[in-house]
Amino acid sequence: MLPRLLPFLLYLATLTSCTAQQDKSPTAENSPYTFKTASQNGTGKYYLGREISYVMGHLAADWLERPEREREENVSQAIENMGIQADERIADIGAGSGYYTFRMARKASEGKVFAVDIQPEMLDLMQQRIEREGIENVELVRGSETSPQLAANSVDLVTMVDVYHELSHPRETMQNIVSALRPGGRFVLLEYRAEDPTVPIKRLHKMSEAQAVREMKAVGLRLRENVGNLPWQHFMVFVKE
Repeated sequence: MLPRLLPFLLYLATLTSCTAQQDKSPTAENSPYTFKTASQNGTGKYYLGREISYVMGHLAADWLERPEREREENVSQAIENMGIQADERIADIGAGSGYYTFRMARKASEGKVFAVDIQPEMLDLMQQRIEREGIENVELVRGSETSPQLAANSVDLVTMVDVYHELSHPRETMQNIVSALRPGGRFVLLEYRAEDPTVPIKRLHKMSEAQAVREMKAVGLRLRENVGNLPWQHFMVFVKE
């Protein structure tokens, strides 16, 4: 397992040019962020004790679509865990190549999936598939570093799959996500388990349940459940407090 992942892990260790710009300005008095010397794969920017990692750029899109991903991560089970209803409006934040987006769109056949990404190259990849397959219930959204650019009270479900740990402005982004959730809506967070040393992913690309709960509490979300049926990832469902 690990040898197959080594090229990708090396890519993450050296990635700089395709990274979203990180705010290196001095810490403001009311800022939730602090700055220290960056560790390997890290930005040197900290949020509630966690160093924010660099972003995986569009050049790694093929890794997102790797054939073994279903077997390694049990993506089908993760989507079943979401309990998607046919008429739901869903936002896939950091959609990347659309690996989850298009699978969720099949479940939400009478609804819509907003595929949000800040990288135009990823949006272009998804647009090509939309046109090639005639997909009608996926809408592409160019997000920013601080907002997914979703209207208030517009979505029933927001998902982030192995993306949250890379957000350069997690506080602002999550505040906007909470605003976008409809009453009774849910935020589903998938992150590689930091508690499990056997998961073959770099440390900064993992999160613990405790850290996730701490960061979500800061924006008014509470953990409803952590479904423990995936090989490598936490599947955490958050709702408004």
